[in-house]
Amino acid sequence: MADNSENRIIALEETVAHQAKTIEELSDQLTEQWKVVEQTRAKLDRLTDRFLNLEEQSLEAPAITKPPHY
Repeated sequence: MADNSENRIIALEETVAHQAKTIEELSDQLTEQWKVVEQTRAKLDRLTDRFLNLEEQSLEAPAITKPPHY
């Protein structure tokens, strides 16, 4: 009976160790993905600002009254 309990405890310890390793790996992956998300968000913000600036500049351009071939 004691041998069976010892085997069960060993199996539980192995399971807990495996789960702890898996949780650590998932946490590392989540950290890396969060960095990518933040970099992408920053790039999107820069591109949005650039787009808005270009849009403002195009609105300020003088209107062409004559076609270029005249």
